[in-house]
Formats: sequence, C-alpha cells, structure tokens
Amino acid sequence: QLQLVESGGGLVQAGGSLRLSCAASGRTFSSYAMGWFRQAPGKEREFVAAINWSGGTTYTADSVKGRFTISRNNDKNTVYLLMNSLKPEDTAVYYCAAHFYQGYTIVVVTTGYDYWGQGTQVTVSS
Repeated sequence: QLQLVESGGGLVQAGGSLRLSCAASGRTFSSYAMGWFRQAPGKEREFVAAINWSGGTTYTADSVKGRFTISRNNDKNTVYLLMNSLKPEDTAVYYCAAHFYQGYTIVVVTTGYDYWGQGTQVTVSS
C-alpha cells in the first residue's frame, strides 16, 4: 500500500517547462508501476505517461509524446514528469497513480491503478 503526494504544479507560460514530482510512502516503491493522468474541466481523466517498476519501460500518450518525459528514482521513492514545450491545452489537474506490478506491461486506463495522489494544478497561459 502507498500514499502518494504530488508537487511542482503551478502557472507557466506557453512554451515553458515544468517538472512534477510524486513522493510515495512505504519501503516497497520499486514493486509498483507508476503513471501520470490529467483531467481538464469538463473532460474525463486521461492517460499521460507511465513507467514500469524498474524504469526500463516507459510510454507516453500521443498528445504529449516528444514533449513530456516520465522517470523514477526508486532510492528516493519518487516519480517525475518533466513537461517541456507546454501548450494551453495541457492545462489540467495532474494526478500521480500506482499499481502493484513487477512486469513490463504499461497500463493506460484509470481502472488499472490502485492508488492515487490528490492532484496538482497545472495552468499554461497563452
């Protein structure tokens, strides 16, 4: 079981960069695959990026591919989302999520994750 706390959200201008962090509690962080999702006003929560337990396998959604990078540091129990070339349409609440899995398959649906953070607001101005 995990507790997840996101940080790093805020206001940034279009074309800028922002790095989100998700700190996890517990000593078994390396047993969990991690993902980032986002939800804009009036829209359903959508997949952004995910990373397997070791960090050796990653996947990003087409909408952010080439701009966003997910990474993790198991020694620090932390997963990151580096967001470059931000666009106004990236504005949303970003959520960190985790599910217990020690393989290499990437899960892209919300129902596949067991634990969720509280979310952090990212606002991109024109």
